[in-house]
Amino acid sequence: MQSRAFSIADPNIMRNIGISAHIDSGKTTLTERILYYTGRIDEIHEVKGSDNVGAKMDSMELEREKGITIKSAATYCEWKDHHVNIIDTPGHVDFTVEVERALRVLDGAILLVCGASGVQPQTLTVDKQMKRYSVPRVIFINKLDRMGADPWFCITSVKERLGLNAAAVQVNIGIENGLQGVVDLVKMKALYFEGENGDNIVEKEIPEDLVEMCKEKKLELLASLADHDPEIEEYYLNEDINIPIDVLKKSIRQLTIEQKFCPVYMGSAYKNKGVQPLLDGVIDYLPRPTEVKNYAFDIAKNNEKVMTEIDNKKPFVGLAFKLEESQFGQLTYVRIYQGKLKKGATLNNTATKKKVKISRMVRMHSNEMEDINEAGAGDIFAIFGVDCASGETFCDQTINWSMQSMHVPEPVMSLTIKPKKTDQLELFLKALNRFQREDPTFVVKQNMESEEIIISGMGELHLFIYCERMKREYDVDLIIGNPTVNYRETITHKATFNFLHKKQSGGAGQYAKVIGYIEPKDQSGEEADLSCQFMDKTEGQNIPNEYIPSIEKAFHECTKKGPQTGYPVVGVNYVLTDGQTHPVDSSSLAFGLATKYSFREAFQKAGPQILEPVMNVEVTVPSECQGSIMGQLVRRRGTVTNTQTKTGLFILNADVPLAAMFGYATELRGATQGLGEFSMEYKMHSPVGEFEVADVIEAYKKKRADKDEE
Repeated sequence: MQSRAFSIADPNIMRNIGISAHIDSGKTTLTERILYYTGRIDEIHEVKGSDNVGAKMDSMELEREKGITIKSAATYCEWKDHHVNIIDTPGHVDFTVEVERALRVLDGAILLVCGASGVQPQTLTVDKQMKRYSVPRVIFINKLDRMGADPWFCITSVKERLGLNAAAVQVNIGIENGLQGVVDLVKMKALYFEGENGDNIVEKEIPEDLVEMCKEKKLELLASLADHDPEIEEYYLNEDINIPIDVLKKSIRQLTIEQKFCPVYMGSAYKNKGVQPLLDGVIDYLPRPTEVKNYAFDIAKNNEKVMTEIDNKKPFVGLAFKLEESQFGQLTYVRIYQGKLKKGATLNNTATKKKVKISRMVRMHSNEMEDINEAGAGDIFAIFGVDCASGETFCDQTINWSMQSMHVPEPVMSLTIKPKKTDQLELFLKALNRFQREDPTFVVKQNMESEEIIISGMGELHLFIYCERMKREYDVDLIIGNPTVNYRETITHKATFNFLHKKQSGGAGQYAKVIGYIEPKDQSGEEADLSCQFMDKTEGQNIPNEYIPSIEKAFHECTKKGPQTGYPVVGVNYVLTDGQTHPVDSSSLAFGLATKYSFREAFQKAGPQILEPVMNVEVTVPSECQGSIMGQLVRRRGTVTNTQTKTGLFILNADVPLAAMFGYATELRGATQGLGEFSMEYKMHSPVGEFEVADVIEAYKKKRADKDEE
């Protein structure tokens, strides 16, 4: 642990960026090079490297062992007098919340695309997340040293599959094993990266065989800008590529920040080519914190929307976007949206209404910490010893604002879990509590009937990693139950109810009548609305207002466990139109019971339907395995959505029910002699096939019967 004197960084020379992409696109390798070229590390180490050191940003033993990034890591560096905060995020869809919360607080991003594979499923997810938080990005086509690499195929796939207005600002010199450098289309100069680690950049004239191609690609660049910039349009219409560098840079910067354009860089991080110009692109084209509009909600003024200002003199506003448990206690990552913070200050947590004293502030460099005394507007840092949850807002005591929290996807898979030894129960519960606080997509519940503890998450790998961490970090051996799929229940059409609950057994009785209907929610929007909603459309006083909250509460309790499978009910409106009371026997309890019985009765008449999670699966195999792979996925109830063949590889996209994907990794390895690979991500919940419905219901009945026997 180091301690250095830091001054507050000027927001005008600051960049907050993330590096995001599909799994195995080279994010951590790129970050390693960035840290090396900016002088933050003295040596380059590889992901899962042969020197047993591993990349700087993969600090967990599990990350180095498996060669994947599991949790996002933060660092910072200096490049050409600019202060750059960087968050390296995981590529695997199971850890997508790490990307989600990083993009929530960043001003810009580098989107990595593999030069051989182009746009892949997780690239689509990352792109959607960047659009959700309006994050401008530059694109880096990596791995141009690989067999089959083709940057122009990648740019086409970015335009077609992501719908982005993207164009190259560089042209590669050589490809695959012959990759030598890049041509900078803005300066119209060739750049070569010499020396063992590519430290020495040599600028030369463009090779003769590339001159015509570079002119053509520069015109394509001007064409992409001309639609939004009249000044560039004039050059383009005249086919004049001799545009002043400052004019071209200004246009690229403005349109990138407005998210109307994405400049595309090229290279190979592993081969140390193209990283320094990419860093220049981050400085030249991605926004300063002062150029990004961020909003908060003023709790004191009925959640009125207010704009935050990157100004150190304004009252402090910061968002806790990530938590980590360390040997020194809880580490909370904070992004400052307004004002500055000094060590020893007292802040308000606007979610819990508690005051917190900031006793220690640090800058993170992967798993290393460097103590600081203050941080200013726009910066990212971490604090110790503050009890809070991810997504909570800290404010100066003079204001009461709340930042908008991040989008948290629903878990799709569950496991039952318990410690092998009862004396490990305390450690086991401590680990579960910690992981829940750190990761909003890791959900722990207890089945009240069986008293089993159920963990839910984004996939098999997600849950396996937490089980493995429990064993390594807490020395707890586990008994793990079979994976279960998180089904959902819904209805297909409207059904009315007119239910009277009447009970008389001496003394005060129970009397409540509810009239209304249930209906499926409209799912015509871009994303399915899976929430359930209670609507009170009663007129007059047939049901007094005092009973309405009990009816609403009872309805929401009904939706927690569906009648057919015990899984939650989604996408249903319960509309109350009328009812009846008794002057003596009516009560909140009676109306609650009437609601539950009316819901169950109407649900059976409303075309009940079971939904299952469907995954977007991408399989990459040698071309000769094409037939067997398609057969495998069809047998697993998959629907093929896209196929492409590229330099000896066959790439297939299919929508496959999650329940049918268990054990697929082993089957794929067997069919391709270990050469096939696949990735999958949650796409939607879709109706279970008619032949599988009975099996799902039967499994639920059997589970209940087994519990009754116990």
